[in-house]
Amino acid sequence: MRETFNKVLITGGAGMLAHALVATLNRRDVQPIVRSRADLDITQPNTVSQLWELDPSLILNCAAFTKVDLCEVESETCTLVNATAPSILAQCAMRIGAKLVHFSTDFVFNGKANKPYAPHDAVYPISAYGASKAIGERAVAGASADNLIIRTSWLYGPNGPNFVQTMLNVARAGKPLTVVDDQIGSPTFTHDLAETTLDLIDRGATGIYHATNSGQTSWFEFANAIFEEFDVPNVDLKPISSAKWKETRPASATRPAYSVLDCSATEQLVGRPMPHWREALHRYRLEIEASA
Repeated sequence: MRETFNKVLITGGAGMLAHALVATLNRRDVQPIVRSRADLDITQPNTVSQLWELDPSLILNCAAFTKVDLCEVESETCTLVNATAPSILAQCAMRIGAKLVHFSTDFVFNGKANKPYAPHDAVYPISAYGASKAIGERAVAGASADNLIIRTSWLYGPNGPNFVQTMLNVARAGKPLTVVDDQIGSPTFTHDLAETTLDLIDRGATGIYHATNSGQTSWFEFANAIFEEFDVPNVDLKPISSAKWKETRPASATRPAYSVLDCSATEQLVGRPMPHWREALHRYRLEIEASA
């Protein structure tokens, strides 16, 4: 880490991205301060005042409400966590002179593009989750030009519920699976996102950057790759269109059909390509098996 960041605070410390950031920082001989929602509820202005006492020079905000379908039902909570809280945190960070790194999502786009979305492309969210994250982005960017917003997509990793583990749990239980085959994106391993985040910070990145594993796939193809990688045979897996899925679950969120993010600016700044999603899935399996 850059020497100017002598005290690092991670909010949303119970999540899988926070765990990956802690592990990556530790490998760089940095011991961050980690706060879960129980320790530091960033939706409360009076609670965020604790930052004055902690006095971090760098804040990595991993706190988010990411249950996309539930966001449609609990829109007030969604807005509070994903929009209001980042604004509160950004204002407090500005006052204490800390750099804020905030994580956002491919869901800020409407999915109608025919090429990967660049950081400067106009956002047009089509779900409550995406709308709340777009508002949070604007608040963080508006508080300080030194802040960094990192958009990612289809995140999975150890220490948290994710698509990979859901697929494995259902398949190993012998239950049938139906997975959408017409939504295209880039699965992203938390450890690759964490490593890239710290590299961007080290190189003085500000504004908006994209960080996902490279390559693209559909949820259905991703599920097939998971079963191949983890050697789960004879899975009853069937594809379904987004339209048919929506018919069976009318209250679910509308998701972008195409949400691949252009990471070329990130790759240029950090000096290396993002690892391919298929290779990242292999490393995830090795980590899971090593910790079993």
